[in-house]
Amino acid sequence: MIIRPRPNGWQLLYILRGSIVPAIAPKVLAIGALAVAVAAFERYWHPFGRDGVTVVPFTLLGLVLSIFLSFRNSACYDRWWEGRKLWGQLLIESRGFAREAGALLAAEPELRARASQLVIAFAHALAARLRGADQVAAAAPWLAADQMAVLERRNIPDGLLAQLARELALPLREGRLDPYLYGQFEARLHGMSSVQAACERIAGTPLPFAYTLLLHRCAWLFCVLLPFGLAGALGWATPVVSMLLAYAFFGLDQLGEEMEEPFGLEPNDLPLDAMVRTIEIDVLDALGDRPIPEPLQPQGYQLR
Repeated sequence: MIIRPRPNGWQLLYILRGSIVPAIAPKVLAIGALAVAVAAFERYWHPFGRDGVTVVPFTLLGLVLSIFLSFRNSACYDRWWEGRKLWGQLLIESRGFAREAGALLAAEPELRARASQLVIAFAHALAARLRGADQVAAAAPWLAADQMAVLERRNIPDGLLAQLARELALPLREGRLDPYLYGQFEARLHGMSSVQAACERIAGTPLPFAYTLLLHRCAWLFCVLLPFGLAGALGWATPVVSMLLAYAFFGLDQLGEEMEEPFGLEPNDLPLDAMVRTIEIDVLDALGDRPIPEPLQPQGYQLR
């Protein structure tokens, strides 16, 4: 996620870091080069006559493409925002678990510490699973030696929740934990499991490929053909206008593509590492562990 002060004045014209320009610059420059060639060809040979090609078809195509891009970007933003809300819910569940563990398991500090560290391990493993990273390496530092068997599970975050349920069931069976109080913890585990399932739904269900492919093709078709429609009327100004429109259409397309997969590592994706660190800090602070790690800060205006 890009985090930086809002630009003002002339900064709007030259800021690159945090913008979509580096990702689409090759495409925009290619359209600019094509527009220069078309403008020169039209200037000296007039292949389409003195009046050139009418711009009406390009106006209609641009309008349709704008509507399609608007719908796609809205759908992609909904996925991004839902992912953010889900991780906010995970933070709520983790803090609630740590608070309840501190109040209800105060007489069993070892169980409280083991359970709380499993919550941290779950957050790390879930982030790694959503990003296709190593779940074992992410969760292992937070597990005790007798908990390592859970790392053999195919779905490690789910296995960690199962292990957490087993840890809490032991004092329940021995009569040291009231069934009603166990139900409080079970509600937290259910909330975490629901967050995981919803995140996996987003990660495993991209927008229909045919729809995305149609927009890619239409954007390229419009931007490639546009110089032919503008050259007769604009002359040497054709490259400037063509590049501006290419910047708008390719930029919207690229931005939607990044937000479509909100758990990735693109500049505009969600900062899962920072959110996991927040959960880690809050749970360790509730345990009274010291020292507590510092929150992650943006590097080059990007927070991961």
